[in-house]
Amino acid sequence: MGLFGTDGVRGIANKELTPELALALGRAAWLLRDERSRAVIGRDTRRSGEMLSAALAAGLASVGLEVVDLGVVPTPAIPFLVERYDASFGAVVSASHNPPEDNGIKFFDRAGFKITEELETRLEQALGEEAPSRRPSGRELGRIKPAPEAAKLYLEHLLSLADEGLRGLGLRLVIDCANGATSRIAPELFYRLGLDAIILHDQPDGDNINLGCGSTDLRSLKEAVGLYRADLGVAYDGDGDRAIFVDHLGQAVDGDVVLFLTALGLKAKGLLEPPTVVATVMSNLGLEEALKAEGIELIRTKVGDRYVAEEIERRRCRLGGEQSGHIIFRDCSTTGDGLITTLKALAILKEEKRPLSELAARLPRYPQILHSIPVRDPGLLHHHERLQEAIASFQARLDGVGRLIVRPSGTQPVIRVMVEGKDEALIQQVGAELSRLIEHELGS
Repeated sequence: MGLFGTDGVRGIANKELTPELALALGRAAWLLRDERSRAVIGRDTRRSGEMLSAALAAGLASVGLEVVDLGVVPTPAIPFLVERYDASFGAVVSASHNPPEDNGIKFFDRAGFKITEELETRLEQALGEEAPSRRPSGRELGRIKPAPEAAKLYLEHLLSLADEGLRGLGLRLVIDCANGATSRIAPELFYRLGLDAIILHDQPDGDNINLGCGSTDLRSLKEAVGLYRADLGVAYDGDGDRAIFVDHLGQAVDGDVVLFLTALGLKAKGLLEPPTVVATVMSNLGLEEALKAEGIELIRTKVGDRYVAEEIERRRCRLGGEQSGHIIFRDCSTTGDGLITTLKALAILKEEKRPLSELAARLPRYPQILHSIPVRDPGLLHHHERLQEAIASFQARLDGVGRLIVRPSGTQPVIRVMVEGKDEALIQQVGAELSRLIEHELGS
């Protein structure tokens, strides 16, 4: 069926991701239960979130699971709240950085990790098989109970992770909440820490999540950093699992820089054991070389913070993440968390006593471009003979001087083209030519 992408099920709400499908997924999720027979559900601020989370909760209750409705919480709150409410698993209704008309559903297991691809396959199979056959009645039916205190519990958890030295730290921040799931928690967090924080895009109305704001559109954040003469800015995405920074000069600072600076700090304290960082194939080659020079190995995975998390666990590492801002600090969380990432970045600035722009400049970068080409069906890429021949030809041109990665997005109907190398003119040419060809052959 191919429902699940790299980050759960996603689609246009009420057309591709319907309440009927959410109900069926809830019933199929009986497979994820353990002896607790309890699930927690959170959502972001999209208009469709209430409808879809209600349908998902109804499906879970219909097979006898107790459901704890968390309301609007960031996605990374789900693993924490699964444990806090002693649940079998958790789910979040969110489409992360996607536009407001989209929505999605993703599941977390009891240990706080996104469920495996094998479990996703079993859920798809169960949609038409074993889950619908379970029809309890009477006292065996599940109930749905609201948890209005859930966001406060997560806020207190974040405060417990904050470095004591951050309280009253003499930095001015601009925070872009993307009109998403961090819109209530982030302002309260920084207020409680006594930080000078200017808050942007914290008035969600159901239709403005990620619109002209957030981690995928830094224009208003950069403008505000300059206007308020701030030391730095940070933008979250709609569900709060990623953070992208802007320094006082208005320059973007991505996840590669956070990984580099954090790794150096941990190693200096003797806390990076093993001396390994996990990233994806999208991370800049400069990160790999800079870490190697410090005696730190970079391991690459497929795109998706789930794959990063799996590799972190396999190698028993402490740190990993994506260039796009999903950073996993394994001592704090099992998944990317934009708010924790901000706390860690502020702790680095406190220790280094230097501006973010100066710290970021320590990481050498190869020229890198990324194109996202809207297409009818991203899955056609792997079966398109002419495109595969062209990709092979472009890769040959870059052999020894650069990298080319072409992949279907797992969250949107686009094909992403990344080109990186020492010769900027060459990578610009390769990126433009290949993108035009993909648009011509598969464009929507």
